[in-house]
Amino acid sequence: MPDVVNNEVVNRIAELGERAASGTGIELWEVQLRGAGKSRLLRVYIDKQGGVTHGDCELISERLGKLLDEEDVVPGDHYTLEVSSPGAERKLSKPRDFERVVGQKIRVFLREPVEGRKSVDGKLTACAHEVLDVETAPGQTLQVPLSQVQKANLKLEW
Repeated sequence: MPDVVNNEVVNRIAELGERAASGTGIELWEVQLRGAGKSRLLRVYIDKQGGVTHGDCELISERLGKLLDEEDVVPGDHYTLEVSSPGAERKLSKPRDFERVVGQKIRVFLREPVEGRKSVDGKLTACAHEVLDVETAPGQTLQVPLSQVQKANLKLEW
């Protein structure tokens, strides 16, 4: 039952995060609520076209903090709010995450092998109808059903 309550709280915080970001060009990437009591941590990841600045984090922290205080959403008296970018090699999980990074390199770990492969590295060329098209080599594309993705990350290009 605590997971259900926590999921409801996280969903409500995400709604408030969307409100806080409204009109700023900043998108809410992910919300995490960890710990309990005085060590409770609310971590909010944001993103925007062209990258997140320190000022963006401050803006969302201020706006969201105010909404959280007004709505009294986070259980308990104490929590720490942390707002940051998801990082260069960010986790990809929702279809929207993949749609945003079409044209970039990704690494995908699969639940079950696809064409004999348990992991796939390559350029994401499309994400449509719950299927990822990953170019693994010039002229070679592997189709990966989103349902088979166990874990995926954006991959830095050097």
